[in-house]
Parts: sequence; structure tokens; C-alpha cells
Amino acid sequence: MNEKRATTMLLACGALSGALLMWRPHGTLALLPALAVLVAGLSNRASRWAQGVVLVAILLVAVPVAGVQNSFLFELGTQIGICAALALGLNIVVGMAGLLDLGYAGFFGLGAYTWAIFGSAQANAWLPGAHFPLPGWPWFYVFVVLAVVVAAGTGVLIGLPALRLRGDYLAVVTLGLGQVVRLLANNLDHPLNITNGPQGISPIERPPIGWLSDGLAVVGVRLPPAVAYALFFYLLVLALAAAVVLVTTRLDRSRFGRAWVAIREDEMAAQSVGISLLRTKTLAFATGAAFSGAMGAVFAAKQLFVSPDSFTFLQSITILVMVLLGGMGSIRGAILGAAAVTLLNIEVLKSLSDGLNTLRQSGFVLHLGPLHYDVARLPSQLEPAKYERMIFGMIIILMTIFRPSGLIPEQRHRLELEGGE
Repeated sequence: MNEKRATTMLLACGALSGALLMWRPHGTLALLPALAVLVAGLSNRASRWAQGVVLVAILLVAVPVAGVQNSFLFELGTQIGICAALALGLNIVVGMAGLLDLGYAGFFGLGAYTWAIFGSAQANAWLPGAHFPLPGWPWFYVFVVLAVVVAAGTGVLIGLPALRLRGDYLAVVTLGLGQVVRLLANNLDHPLNITNGPQGISPIERPPIGWLSDGLAVVGVRLPPAVAYALFFYLLVLALAAAVVLVTTRLDRSRFGRAWVAIREDEMAAQSVGISLLRTKTLAFATGAAFSGAMGAVFAAKQLFVSPDSFTFLQSITILVMVLLGGMGSIRGAILGAAAVTLLNIEVLKSLSDGLNTLRQSGFVLHLGPLHYDVARLPSQLEPAKYERMIFGMIIILMTIFRPSGLIPEQRHRLELEGGE
């Protein structure tokens, strides 16, 4: 398909899917066409300006208009944006630099606790005075930046000794370090109660959004506080994710990106041409950790609650699956992988579980010729939402066998495959 035809089709499909989403904002059926167009915008051969127009029109026009009527769309978009930023950060470490990091969720937790401790009354338990919680304006935005610094600094401290290892040894060490962060959060409730231990921290301050409510009121739109905050976090996460995409793209095209790829392909050859392995690896580790820390602070303010259970090993594996599914080293692939896995977790698996429960209660009998099966006899343990880990394992196995380069392969890998053929 030539570029002109692909551009026309993308614009037409974008207009139709956006109109359908705004017309019927409730239900998944209206959401799927818009998601399909967004995926096409990432992988289509249409011109760049057409891809940008379609993405902006759906994300900044169709979704907000539909989300005012169905706030679940804001929640879904926010979760996808957070996961996309996390996947892009891990993509730098795993996809570009070739370093297997199994403790990535630890940096996410560091960013979350950075704001949660001081954005709540928790800090009063170990600091004299009653100065906390800090107000959302301007301290929340200050602590988002501080979370970036804390996570990146921790990434450097962890990277200096750990990145002297490689392969499986590095994976085991990063796995252990990720668990250290979770265990510290779980046990730092004595002798000083810093993190409140397994009970978590709540409530956490949010930044005021009077400016957003006043701006919407000017155009005649008045939203309940819950919907207004859902819109605010959707726009905030969208802006941060766009910034992460921009930074990642610039790094990929810089000498640092070329150095990461050189290390991934052959460390000995990279070192022989003057690339400092330790410094380059540490930079990759710190950059990925910085993205994770920023999203952790936003996550804490959005959820109003953080606990060690939010930053487990499964969270690191989930982000790794996003990178593998989209394509290691591919920026567009990481975004696609984040969207696919998040939608699978939040919508698809839960909808399948709800559908099975509805069938059990309806008394439906399945007729297969002479065989009859009462669906009510299905075991209660058969709920797709409970088999998240098994499904992730199957995704990794199937991608390794049938599509090792991912759904949207990195351009360098794609050119190598085409050249080989």
C-alpha cells in the first residue's frame, strides 16, 4: 500500500472511530475501533502528519468528550499512559542497552513513596512538628521532579556495582534489588514509622484543579469533582508520556542511543572502539529509573493510597511483557505493548470473568449434538482474571516462538530481517 492511500485510509478510519466513540461512549465495542486506529497510527505507513493528526484528534478530542460521559475511559487512558512511560523506560534498559532488569518496579515504588510520605500526614510520625501533608500546589509538581532525581540517583547507585555483571547474573541481582525496595517499604514502620509498613499510606494529597474546573465552566461544561480529577490525571499522564516519548526518541538518535545498541550487540566490540561500558550502562539504568520514578509520584497522587503490594515482582514482569510484546528496542512497540497488556488486564480478562459468572447464573445449557452441558457446573475457579500470570507466560512463549522481534520490530531489526530475506 502506497503512502497516499495509507494516509487517506488512516484519516477516514480515524474520523469514523472518533465519531463512534463520542456517539456511543459506553461499552467496549465503541472503544475497540478507536484503539485499532491508534495502533494503526503507530504502525501504519501513512505520512507522519496524518499519524499525528489522528493521534491528537482521538486522544485530545474524542476521548475527553466521551470520557465526560463515561469516566472509565479516563481511567483506562491514564493506566495505559502510566504503563507506556514505564515500558519506554524499561525499553531503554532491556531493549536498547540489552540489560535484563527484573526489579524495575522498585523504582516505581521509590517515586510513589517519595510523594506519599510527604504528601500525607505520614511524615509527622518521624519528623518534629506538624508540617505535613504538604499542599498539592506547588509541592506535588516539585516532588514529581524530586522523584525523578531520587529514582535516577538510586539507579546509579544500584548500577555501579550491579552492571559489572551480565546475563543471568545481572537479572538475579536486579531481581534482588527490586525486592529490597519492597521489603524496605514493608518494614520501615519501626523504630521510626517512615512508610507505615504493610498498612500503606493514605490519604495522599492531590494538586488542586480549580483552574481546570473554571476553564470548563467557561465553555459550559460542569463536571463532578471525581470526573474532573479523572480528566486532570488523564491529561497529566498524557503530557508526561509524550515528554517521555520525545526524550526517548532523541536519546535513541543520539550517540548515547548508538552506544547502547553497540553494547547490546557486542560488548567487546563496543569497548574496543572506546565506549565506556560502565558509564553507558549506568546512564541507561538511570534514565529508565527516572521515567519510572516520575510515574510513581503521579500514581500515588491518583490512587490516594500506596502500599508495598503495588510494587511486587509481578509488576516488573508485567512491564517486561509489554516490552517483549511490542518489540525490544522499538519505541512504538513499547507503547503498543503497554496498551495491549493494560487493556487485557483492566478490560478483557475482567469482562470474560463477568461473562462467565453471568452464564453460570443464567442457567444456560450448551448443546453440542447429543451432548449437553449445564454451564452452571463450571468450576468457580475458572475465571480468566485469576490466570494473569499464566497468560503473561503464554504471551512470552508465543512471542519467542512466532514473533521474537515483537509486534512492531525495531527499525534496525526489521532492516536486518528484510536484508536477510
